[in-house]
Amino acid sequence: MPGKIALAINPAASFGRTRNAGDHAAAQFRAAGRDVLVLEADAYDALRRLVDQALADPTVDALVVVGGDGMVHLGVNALAGLEIPLGIVPSGTGNDVARLLDLPRHDTAAACRRILAAMVSGGRTIDAGKVTAEGRTTRFAGVLSAGFDAAVNERANSWRWPRGKSRYNLAMLKELGSFRPINYTVTADDVTWSQPALLMSVANGQFIGGGMRITPDASPDDGLLDLLVVKPLSRLRFLAVFPRVFAGKHTSHPAVEIRRVRKVRLEAPGVVAYADGERIARLPVEVGIVPGGLRVLA
Repeated sequence: MPGKIALAINPAASFGRTRNAGDHAAAQFRAAGRDVLVLEADAYDALRRLVDQALADPTVDALVVVGGDGMVHLGVNALAGLEIPLGIVPSGTGNDVARLLDLPRHDTAAACRRILAAMVSGGRTIDAGKVTAEGRTTRFAGVLSAGFDAAVNERANSWRWPRGKSRYNLAMLKELGSFRPINYTVTADDVTWSQPALLMSVANGQFIGGGMRITPDASPDDGLLDLLVVKPLSRLRFLAVFPRVFAGKHTSHPAVEIRRVRKVRLEAPGVVAYADGERIARLPVEVGIVPGGLRVLA
Protein backbone atom coordinates (compact mmCIF):
# COMPACT_ATOMS: atom_id res chain seq x y z
CA MET A 1 0.00 0.00 0.00
CA PRO A 2 1.41 3.44 -0.91
CA GLY A 3 2.72 5.49 1.99
CA LYS A 4 1.93 9.07 2.91
CA ILE A 5 2.90 12.20 1.03
CA ALA A 6 4.21 14.85 3.44
CA LEU A 7 3.10 18.15 1.86
CA ALA A 8 5.01 21.20 3.16
CA ILE A 9 3.44 24.54 2.25
CA ASN A 10 5.30 27.86 2.06
CA PRO A 11 4.46 29.99 5.15
CA ALA A 12 4.19 33.04 2.84
CA ALA A 13 1.74 31.27 0.49
CA SER A 14 -1.14 33.44 1.66
CA PHE A 15 0.14 36.11 -0.74
CA GLY A 16 -0.05 36.38 -4.51
CA ARG A 17 -1.81 34.48 -7.24
CA THR A 18 -0.72 31.06 -5.95
CA ARG A 19 -1.96 31.51 -2.39
CA ASN A 20 -4.21 28.44 -2.66
CA ALA A 21 -1.63 26.19 -4.32
CA GLY A 22 -1.13 24.11 -1.16
CA ASP A 23 -4.82 23.33 -0.79
CA HIS A 24 -5.11 22.55 -4.49
CA ALA A 25 -2.11 20.21 -4.33
CA ALA A 26 -3.51 18.34 -1.34
CA ALA A 27 -6.82 17.92 -3.17
CA GLN A 28 -5.07 16.64 -6.30
CA PHE A 29 -3.09 14.00 -4.40
CA ARG A 30 -6.12 12.87 -2.38
CA ALA A 31 -8.19 12.58 -5.57
CA ALA A 32 -5.47 10.23 -6.86
CA GLY A 33 -5.98 8.04 -3.79
CA ARG A 34 -2.92 9.17 -1.82
CA ASP A 35 -2.82 9.78 1.94
CA VAL A 36 -1.59 13.36 2.47
CA LEU A 37 -0.05 14.83 5.62
CA VAL A 38 -0.31 18.63 5.29
CA LEU A 39 2.46 20.57 7.04
CA GLU A 40 1.86 24.28 7.63
CA ALA A 41 3.41 26.81 10.02
CA ASP A 42 3.67 30.57 10.43
CA ALA A 43 7.43 30.66 9.89
CA TYR A 44 10.14 28.66 8.11
CA ASP A 45 11.90 27.50 11.28
CA ALA A 46 8.65 26.10 12.66
CA LEU A 47 7.92 24.44 9.31
CA ARG A 48 11.41 22.88 9.27
CA ARG A 49 10.69 21.26 12.62
CA LEU A 50 7.37 19.90 11.37
CA VAL A 51 9.04 18.48 8.26
CA ASP A 52 11.78 16.80 10.32
CA GLN A 53 9.14 15.22 12.56
CA ALA A 54 7.12 14.01 9.56
CA LEU A 55 10.15 12.44 7.88
CA ALA A 56 10.78 10.36 11.00
CA ASP A 57 7.48 8.56 10.27
CA PRO A 58 8.32 5.36 8.36
CA THR A 59 4.99 5.53 6.50
CA VAL A 60 6.03 8.76 4.70
CA ASP A 61 7.48 7.88 1.29
CA ALA A 62 7.70 11.36 -0.32
CA LEU A 63 8.19 14.97 0.67
CA VAL A 64 6.48 17.49 -1.59
CA VAL A 65 7.15 21.21 -1.13
CA VAL A 66 4.78 23.92 -2.34
CA GLY A 67 6.51 27.24 -3.02
CA GLY A 68 9.64 28.60 -4.63
CA ASP A 69 13.37 27.99 -4.32
CA GLY A 70 13.35 28.70 -0.58
CA MET A 71 10.98 25.77 -0.05
CA VAL A 72 13.13 23.58 -2.31
CA HIS A 73 16.12 24.55 -0.17
CA LEU A 74 14.20 23.51 2.95
CA GLY A 75 13.34 20.16 1.35
CA VAL A 76 16.87 19.46 0.09
CA ASN A 77 18.29 19.93 3.58
CA ALA A 78 15.53 18.00 5.34
CA LEU A 79 16.20 15.01 3.09
CA ALA A 80 20.00 14.98 3.48
CA GLY A 81 21.07 11.39 4.05
CA LEU A 82 17.57 9.97 3.48
CA GLU A 83 16.23 7.86 0.62
CA ILE A 84 12.91 9.76 0.52
CA PRO A 85 12.38 11.66 -2.76
CA LEU A 86 11.54 15.35 -3.14
CA GLY A 87 8.59 16.59 -5.18
CA ILE A 88 8.11 20.24 -6.11
CA VAL A 89 4.90 22.16 -6.77
CA PRO A 90 6.44 25.43 -8.04
CA SER A 91 4.51 28.47 -6.85
CA GLY A 92 7.19 30.96 -5.87
CA THR A 93 8.66 34.02 -7.55
CA GLY A 94 11.85 32.59 -9.01
CA ASN A 95 11.29 28.82 -9.32
CA ASP A 96 14.81 28.35 -10.67
CA VAL A 97 15.17 24.74 -9.50
CA ALA A 98 11.82 23.96 -11.16
CA ARG A 99 13.22 25.44 -14.39
CA LEU A 100 16.30 23.28 -14.04
CA LEU A 101 14.11 20.16 -13.72
CA ASP A 102 11.70 21.30 -16.47
CA LEU A 103 8.69 21.21 -14.13
CA PRO A 104 5.33 22.92 -14.83
CA ARG A 105 5.37 26.33 -13.15
CA HIS A 106 2.27 28.02 -11.71
CA ASP A 107 0.14 25.07 -12.83
CA THR A 108 -0.59 23.12 -9.67
CA ALA A 109 -2.57 20.32 -11.31
CA ALA A 110 0.13 19.68 -13.93
CA ALA A 111 2.87 19.71 -11.27
CA CYS A 112 0.96 17.20 -9.16
CA ARG A 113 0.41 14.90 -12.15
CA ARG A 114 4.16 15.02 -12.84
CA ILE A 115 4.90 14.10 -9.23
CA LEU A 116 2.42 11.20 -9.21
CA ALA A 117 3.87 9.82 -12.45
CA ALA A 118 7.41 10.09 -11.07
CA MET A 119 6.38 8.24 -7.90
CA VAL A 120 5.51 5.31 -10.16
CA SER A 121 8.62 5.57 -12.37
CA GLY A 122 11.00 6.35 -9.51
CA GLY A 123 11.91 9.86 -10.64
CA ARG A 124 15.54 10.79 -11.14
CA THR A 125 18.66 11.30 -9.07
CA ILE A 126 20.61 14.57 -9.13
CA ASP A 127 23.67 15.90 -7.35
CA ALA A 128 23.41 18.13 -4.31
CA GLY A 129 25.74 21.03 -3.69
CA LYS A 130 27.05 21.44 -0.16
CA VAL A 131 28.50 24.52 1.48
CA THR A 132 30.39 24.63 4.76
CA ALA A 133 30.67 27.93 6.61
CA GLU A 134 30.64 29.12 10.20
CA GLY A 135 30.92 25.54 11.43
CA ARG A 136 27.87 24.10 9.70
CA THR A 137 27.14 22.40 6.38
CA THR A 138 24.13 23.22 4.21
CA ARG A 139 23.01 21.57 0.98
CA PHE A 140 21.63 23.32 -2.10
CA ALA A 141 20.09 22.25 -5.39
CA GLY A 142 20.80 25.15 -7.74
CA VAL A 143 23.40 27.91 -7.45
CA LEU A 144 25.50 29.47 -4.72
CA SER A 145 26.38 33.11 -5.33
CA ALA A 146 28.77 35.43 -3.53
CA GLY A 147 28.98 38.68 -5.46
CA PHE A 148 26.70 41.20 -7.14
CA ASP A 149 23.65 38.93 -7.27
CA ALA A 150 24.09 37.93 -3.61
CA ALA A 151 24.30 41.63 -2.69
CA VAL A 152 21.05 42.19 -4.62
CA ASN A 153 19.40 39.41 -2.60
CA GLU A 154 20.72 40.91 0.63
CA ARG A 155 19.25 44.32 -0.27
CA ALA A 156 15.93 42.91 -1.54
CA ASN A 157 15.44 40.82 1.59
CA SER A 158 15.78 43.93 3.74
CA TRP A 159 12.70 45.46 2.05
CA ARG A 160 9.12 44.62 2.95
CA TRP A 161 7.78 46.18 -0.27
CA PRO A 162 7.32 45.58 -3.15
CA ARG A 163 6.62 41.87 -3.21
CA GLY A 164 7.50 39.45 -5.96
CA LYS A 165 10.01 39.73 -8.78
CA SER A 166 9.83 43.53 -9.01
CA ARG A 167 11.56 43.77 -5.62
CA TYR A 168 14.57 41.87 -6.97
CA ASN A 169 14.71 44.05 -10.10
CA LEU A 170 14.51 47.28 -8.12
CA ALA A 171 17.16 46.06 -5.69
CA MET A 172 19.41 45.19 -8.63
CA LEU A 173 19.18 48.74 -10.02
CA LYS A 174 19.81 50.23 -6.58
CA GLU A 175 22.78 47.96 -5.91
CA LEU A 176 24.33 48.70 -9.29
CA GLY A 177 24.82 52.33 -8.32
CA SER A 178 27.14 51.54 -5.42
CA PHE A 179 28.59 48.10 -6.13
CA ARG A 180 32.36 47.78 -6.56
CA PRO A 181 34.48 44.83 -7.71
CA ILE A 182 35.38 42.35 -4.98
CA ASN A 183 38.89 40.98 -4.46
CA TYR A 184 38.46 37.24 -3.85
CA THR A 185 40.90 34.54 -2.90
CA VAL A 186 39.75 31.43 -4.76
CA THR A 187 40.88 27.87 -4.23
CA ALA A 188 39.45 25.45 -6.80
CA ASP A 189 40.53 21.81 -6.76
CA ASP A 190 43.58 22.76 -4.64
CA VAL A 191 44.76 25.61 -6.93
CA THR A 192 44.69 29.07 -5.29
CA TRP A 193 44.66 32.49 -6.94
CA SER A 194 43.51 36.09 -6.40
CA GLN A 195 40.49 37.09 -8.45
CA PRO A 196 38.91 40.56 -8.74
CA ALA A 197 35.31 40.07 -9.88
CA LEU A 198 31.82 41.53 -9.92
CA LEU A 199 30.11 38.20 -9.62
CA MET A 200 31.22 34.78 -8.41
CA SER A 201 28.89 31.77 -8.46
CA VAL A 202 29.28 28.04 -7.88
CA ALA A 203 26.55 26.23 -9.77
CA ASN A 204 24.96 22.80 -9.67
CA GLY A 205 22.13 24.18 -11.83
CA GLN A 206 21.76 26.81 -14.53
CA PHE A 207 19.46 29.53 -13.23
CA ILE A 208 19.29 32.37 -10.70
CA GLY A 209 17.02 35.37 -10.20
CA GLY A 210 13.92 33.91 -11.84
CA GLY A 211 15.33 32.69 -15.13
CA MET A 212 18.81 34.17 -15.60
CA ARG A 213 20.75 31.33 -17.25
CA ILE A 214 24.13 32.14 -15.77
CA THR A 215 25.74 28.72 -16.32
CA PRO A 216 23.90 27.40 -19.38
CA ASP A 217 25.88 24.16 -19.67
CA ALA A 218 25.71 23.19 -15.99
CA SER A 219 24.29 19.72 -15.41
CA PRO A 220 22.82 18.67 -12.04
CA ASP A 221 23.91 15.06 -12.45
CA ASP A 222 27.52 15.15 -13.73
CA GLY A 223 29.24 15.14 -10.33
CA LEU A 224 30.78 18.57 -11.01
CA LEU A 225 30.18 22.23 -10.19
CA ASP A 226 30.42 25.15 -12.63
CA LEU A 227 32.47 28.05 -11.23
CA LEU A 228 31.37 31.33 -12.85
CA VAL A 229 33.50 34.46 -12.70
CA VAL A 230 32.43 37.83 -14.10
CA LYS A 231 35.52 40.02 -14.09
CA PRO A 232 35.35 43.79 -13.42
CA LEU A 233 33.38 45.83 -15.97
CA SER A 234 32.15 49.39 -16.10
CA ARG A 235 28.46 49.87 -15.23
CA LEU A 236 27.60 50.54 -18.87
CA ARG A 237 29.38 47.41 -20.08
CA PHE A 238 27.82 45.33 -17.31
CA LEU A 239 24.35 46.59 -18.32
CA ALA A 240 25.14 45.71 -21.94
CA VAL A 241 26.08 42.14 -20.98
CA PHE A 242 23.32 41.59 -18.44
CA PRO A 243 20.33 41.10 -20.81
CA ARG A 244 22.25 38.31 -22.59
CA VAL A 245 22.30 36.31 -19.34
CA PHE A 246 18.61 35.40 -19.63
CA ALA A 247 19.31 33.48 -22.83
CA GLY A 248 22.69 32.17 -21.69
CA LYS A 249 24.43 34.17 -24.45
CA HIS A 250 26.94 35.90 -22.17
CA THR A 251 29.50 33.12 -21.98
CA SER A 252 31.50 34.31 -25.00
CA HIS A 253 32.16 37.71 -23.39
CA PRO A 254 35.86 38.16 -22.49
CA ALA A 255 34.96 39.15 -18.92
CA VAL A 256 33.09 35.88 -18.32
CA GLU A 257 34.90 32.70 -17.32
CA ILE A 258 33.37 29.32 -16.45
CA ARG A 259 35.31 26.28 -15.32
CA ARG A 260 34.25 22.82 -14.10
CA VAL A 261 35.41 21.98 -10.56
CA ARG A 262 34.74 19.53 -7.75
CA LYS A 263 35.36 21.84 -4.81
CA VAL A 264 35.84 25.56 -4.26
CA ARG A 265 36.81 27.80 -1.38
CA LEU A 266 35.86 31.48 -1.65
CA GLU A 267 37.31 34.15 0.60
CA ALA A 268 36.59 37.89 0.64
CA PRO A 269 35.88 40.37 3.45
CA GLY A 270 32.31 41.52 4.02
CA VAL A 271 30.72 39.29 1.36
CA VAL A 272 27.63 37.15 2.04
CA ALA A 273 26.88 33.91 0.17
CA TYR A 274 23.38 32.90 -0.93
CA ALA A 275 22.29 29.48 -2.22
CA ASP A 276 18.90 28.75 -3.83
CA GLY A 277 18.12 32.38 -2.96
CA GLU A 278 18.60 31.73 0.77
CA ARG A 279 21.16 33.49 2.96
CA ILE A 280 23.93 31.06 3.94
CA ALA A 281 26.79 32.89 5.68
CA ARG A 282 29.57 35.38 5.24
CA LEU A 283 32.66 34.24 3.40
CA PRO A 284 34.85 32.22 3.66
CA VAL A 285 32.80 29.28 2.40
CA GLU A 286 33.82 25.87 1.14
CA VAL A 287 31.62 24.41 -1.59
CA GLY A 288 31.55 20.80 -2.76
CA ILE A 289 29.28 18.29 -4.43
CA VAL A 290 27.42 15.18 -3.26
CA PRO A 291 27.05 13.07 -6.43
CA GLY A 292 23.57 11.56 -6.62
CA GLY A 293 22.73 13.16 -3.28
CA LEU A 294 19.06 13.85 -3.99
CA ARG A 295 16.21 11.91 -5.58
CA VAL A 296 13.60 14.16 -7.19
CA LEU A 297 10.11 13.39 -8.45
CA ALA A 298 10.74 14.87 -11.88
